[in-house]
Amino acid sequence: MMEKKRSDCPALPPGWKKEEVIRKSGLSAGKSDVYYYSPSGKKFRSKPQLSRYLGNKVDLGCFDFRTGKMMPGKLQKSKQRLRHDALSLAKGGKPDLNTALPIRQTASIFKQPVTKVTSHPGNKVKADLQRASEQPRQLFWERRLKGLQPSDVTEEVLRTMDLPKGLQGVGPDSSGDTLLSAIASALHMSSTPITGQTTAAAEKNPAIWLNTSQPLCRAFTVTDEEIREQELKVYRARRSLEDALMADGLARAAENTRELLEGETA
Repeated sequence: MMEKKRSDCPALPPGWKKEEVIRKSGLSAGKSDVYYYSPSGKKFRSKPQLSRYLGNKVDLGCFDFRTGKMMPGKLQKSKQRLRHDALSLAKGGKPDLNTALPIRQTASIFKQPVTKVTSHPGNKVKADLQRASEQPRQLFWERRLKGLQPSDVTEEVLRTMDLPKGLQGVGPDSSGDTLLSAIASALHMSSTPITGQTTAAAEKNPAIWLNTSQPLCRAFTVTDEEIREQELKVYRARRSLEDALMADGLARAAENTRELLEGETA
């Protein structure tokens, strides 16, 4: 059972409602969830959703999502943290731009050659080519991406891409979603051409003959017709984006004109 309490939120524009849902039973009894409703009835489950929806209309820097109140002290702490991050970057620190995928890197269990380095002028140091290469990966790590789906600002799941019929998966989990994640990950991480598993033995026993530098799919060939279809899709997407930007610019210009006229009449 759950108890719902809805009230006005004075920190937000008129018409906004705050709803607190308190759980009465179960392991999470006593805990509560907070939601906000716009005057039109749209539901918001997080502060980032509110920020994206309201834009520059309301400054939510010191807004506490759980209490529904403006907390100036919270904004001050946030500014101090940002100032500290800026100082650390100015002193030579690097921002966290890590986009690595969830791959577990395993230590190699094979024997590594050891070269003893001395000061003797005739000594030759051999390069360890195996250490210079990429560390071994966990087999079928693409399965970690199973079930992850993108969503929009309203947390509605977006429709996934449709792969060509020529792309067929290889391995214990050859579903379409896993195959799409594997190919996208290979394009993101690798600079080598994506050809798929070129050996027939990989289909019989992928745990032994799998080429880990290629995604879990059979060998495929990209035809000229598929290239032309992709070019057409890109052209249509760019035209749609151009039309949307043009409509947004016209709407902003009309809104600015209306505000100027209202200011003159006032």
